[in-house]
Amino acid sequence: MGVDRTLWVILALFAAACLPVLIALVCCADEILDRLVCAVSEWRERRRERRTIARLDRAVGADALTRDIDLRELDRADRLPLEQIAAELRNLGTHRTTAVGRAAVWKGGTVEAYDSRLRAACRALGIDEHLTELTGVDLEIERVRVEGLLHRAGIALPAARAEQGERHR
Repeated sequence: MGVDRTLWVILALFAAACLPVLIALVCCADEILDRLVCAVSEWRERRRERRTIARLDRAVGADALTRDIDLRELDRADRLPLEQIAAELRNLGTHRTTAVGRAAVWKGGTVEAYDSRLRAACRALGIDEHLTELTGVDLEIERVRVEGLLHRAGIALPAARAEQGERHR
Protein backbone atom coordinates (compact mmCIF):
# COMPACT_ATOMS: atom_id res chain seq x y z
CA MET A 1 0.00 0.00 0.00
CA GLY A 2 2.88 2.40 0.73
CA VAL A 3 4.44 1.87 -2.69
CA ASP A 4 1.17 2.71 -4.43
CA ARG A 5 0.89 6.00 -2.53
CA THR A 6 4.49 6.85 -3.35
CA LEU A 7 3.89 6.21 -7.05
CA TRP A 8 0.74 8.36 -6.98
CA VAL A 9 2.59 11.20 -5.23
CA ILE A 10 5.44 11.03 -7.76
CA LEU A 11 2.93 10.97 -10.62
CA ALA A 12 1.04 13.97 -9.14
CA LEU A 13 4.28 15.96 -8.73
CA PHE A 14 5.30 15.10 -12.29
CA ALA A 15 1.90 16.22 -13.63
CA ALA A 16 2.11 19.47 -11.65
CA ALA A 17 5.59 20.14 -13.03
CA CYS A 18 4.49 19.41 -16.62
CA LEU A 19 1.26 21.41 -16.44
CA PRO A 20 2.87 24.83 -17.21
CA VAL A 21 4.70 23.30 -20.18
CA LEU A 22 1.47 21.83 -21.55
CA ILE A 23 -0.32 25.17 -21.14
CA ALA A 24 2.50 26.99 -22.96
CA LEU A 25 2.38 24.43 -25.81
CA VAL A 26 -1.37 24.89 -26.20
CA CYS A 27 -1.07 28.69 -26.17
CA CYS A 28 1.82 28.74 -28.68
CA ALA A 29 0.62 25.92 -30.93
CA ASP A 30 -0.17 28.30 -33.82
CA GLU A 31 3.28 29.88 -33.68
CA ILE A 32 5.02 26.50 -33.46
CA LEU A 33 2.97 25.20 -36.39
CA ASP A 34 3.76 28.33 -38.45
CA ARG A 35 7.49 27.90 -37.80
CA LEU A 36 7.28 24.25 -38.79
CA VAL A 37 5.45 25.09 -42.02
CA CYS A 38 8.04 27.79 -42.84
CA ALA A 39 10.90 25.39 -42.20
CA VAL A 40 9.33 22.77 -44.48
CA SER A 41 8.72 25.29 -47.28
CA GLU A 42 12.30 26.61 -47.00
CA TRP A 43 13.57 23.04 -47.19
CA ARG A 44 11.46 22.42 -50.32
CA GLU A 45 12.74 25.61 -51.95
CA ARG A 46 16.38 24.66 -51.24
CA ARG A 47 15.67 21.18 -52.63
CA ARG A 48 14.09 22.67 -55.78
CA GLU A 49 17.11 24.96 -56.24
CA ARG A 50 19.51 22.01 -55.87
CA ARG A 51 17.52 20.04 -58.46
CA THR A 52 17.59 22.98 -60.90
CA ILE A 53 21.33 23.36 -60.45
CA ALA A 54 21.80 19.62 -61.00
CA ARG A 55 19.73 19.82 -64.23
CA LEU A 56 21.82 22.75 -65.44
CA ASP A 57 24.99 20.82 -64.62
CA ARG A 58 23.73 17.86 -66.64
CA ALA A 59 22.73 20.14 -69.52
CA VAL A 60 26.18 21.70 -69.66
CA GLY A 61 27.77 18.28 -69.29
CA ALA A 62 30.91 17.09 -67.59
CA ASP A 63 32.96 17.73 -70.74
CA ALA A 64 32.46 21.48 -70.23
CA LEU A 65 34.87 21.27 -67.32
CA THR A 66 37.60 19.73 -69.43
CA ARG A 67 37.33 21.96 -72.51
CA ASP A 68 38.76 25.46 -72.68
CA ILE A 69 36.13 27.94 -71.56
CA ASP A 70 36.69 31.66 -71.92
CA LEU A 71 35.25 33.01 -68.67
CA ARG A 72 35.39 36.57 -69.99
CA GLU A 73 32.44 35.60 -72.22
CA LEU A 74 30.35 35.13 -69.06
CA ASP A 75 31.47 38.46 -67.56
CA ARG A 76 30.37 40.80 -70.37
CA ALA A 77 28.41 43.89 -69.35
CA ASP A 78 25.77 43.30 -72.04
CA ARG A 79 25.13 39.69 -70.96
CA LEU A 80 21.74 39.14 -69.31
CA PRO A 81 21.40 36.82 -66.30
CA LEU A 82 19.92 33.43 -67.19
CA GLU A 83 17.07 34.00 -64.71
CA GLN A 84 16.06 37.18 -66.55
CA ILE A 85 16.26 35.45 -69.94
CA ALA A 86 14.09 32.59 -68.62
CA ALA A 87 11.51 35.03 -67.20
CA GLU A 88 11.35 36.92 -70.51
CA LEU A 89 11.03 33.61 -72.40
CA ARG A 90 8.10 32.56 -70.25
CA ASN A 91 6.42 35.95 -70.67
CA LEU A 92 6.96 36.06 -74.45
CA GLY A 93 5.99 32.40 -74.78
CA THR A 94 2.68 33.08 -73.09
CA HIS A 95 2.05 36.07 -75.38
CA ARG A 96 3.07 34.02 -78.42
CA THR A 97 0.69 31.16 -77.67
CA THR A 98 -2.24 33.40 -76.69
CA ALA A 99 -2.00 35.87 -79.59
CA VAL A 100 -5.49 35.12 -80.91
CA GLY A 101 -7.07 38.24 -82.37
CA ARG A 102 -3.85 40.25 -82.35
CA ALA A 103 -2.41 42.07 -85.35
CA ALA A 104 0.04 40.13 -87.53
CA VAL A 105 2.74 42.75 -86.88
CA TRP A 106 2.36 42.32 -83.11
CA LYS A 107 2.46 38.54 -83.39
CA GLY A 108 5.51 38.67 -85.70
CA GLY A 109 7.34 40.97 -83.29
CA THR A 110 6.53 38.70 -80.38
CA VAL A 111 7.84 35.64 -82.23
CA GLU A 112 11.04 37.49 -83.20
CA ALA A 113 11.61 38.58 -79.60
CA TYR A 114 10.89 35.03 -78.40
CA ASP A 115 13.42 33.58 -80.87
CA SER A 116 15.98 36.19 -79.78
CA ARG A 117 15.57 35.11 -76.14
CA LEU A 118 15.75 31.43 -77.16
CA ARG A 119 19.10 32.18 -78.84
CA ALA A 120 20.32 34.06 -75.74
CA ALA A 121 19.37 31.16 -73.46
CA CYS A 122 21.10 28.70 -75.78
CA ARG A 123 24.25 30.85 -75.79
CA ALA A 124 24.18 31.05 -71.98
CA LEU A 125 23.87 27.26 -71.65
CA GLY A 126 26.10 26.28 -74.57
CA ILE A 127 23.28 24.67 -76.56
CA ASP A 128 23.54 24.57 -80.35
CA GLU A 129 20.64 26.20 -82.19
CA HIS A 130 19.86 27.07 -85.81
CA LEU A 131 16.99 29.55 -85.39
CA THR A 132 18.50 32.25 -87.61
CA GLU A 133 19.25 29.86 -90.47
CA LEU A 134 15.79 28.31 -90.91
CA THR A 135 12.36 29.44 -92.10
CA GLY A 136 8.81 28.12 -92.23
CA VAL A 137 8.08 24.67 -90.84
CA ASP A 138 11.79 23.97 -90.33
CA LEU A 139 12.00 27.00 -88.04
CA GLU A 140 8.98 25.77 -86.06
CA ILE A 141 10.57 22.33 -85.66
CA GLU A 142 13.86 23.89 -84.53
CA ARG A 143 11.98 26.11 -82.06
CA VAL A 144 10.29 23.02 -80.53
CA ARG A 145 13.65 21.20 -80.39
CA VAL A 146 15.34 24.15 -78.65
CA GLU A 147 12.43 24.51 -76.21
CA GLY A 148 12.79 20.83 -75.34
CA LEU A 149 16.53 21.19 -74.73
CA LEU A 150 15.97 24.25 -72.56
CA HIS A 151 13.25 22.40 -70.67
CA ARG A 152 15.66 19.53 -70.08
CA ALA A 153 18.20 22.08 -68.83
CA GLY A 154 15.71 23.27 -66.21
CA ILE A 155 14.01 26.24 -67.90
CA ALA A 156 10.26 25.59 -67.95
CA LEU A 157 8.55 27.31 -70.88
CA PRO A 158 4.78 27.68 -71.46
CA ALA A 159 4.93 25.91 -74.83
CA ALA A 160 6.86 22.97 -73.38
CA ARG A 161 4.39 22.66 -70.49
CA ALA A 162 1.39 22.74 -72.85
CA GLU A 163 2.93 20.02 -75.01
CA GLN A 164 3.65 17.87 -71.95
CA GLY A 165 0.06 18.29 -70.78
CA GLU A 166 -1.20 17.09 -74.18
CA ARG A 167 1.11 14.07 -74.10
CA HIS A 168 -0.07 13.02 -70.62
CA ARG A 169 -3.75 13.00 -71.61
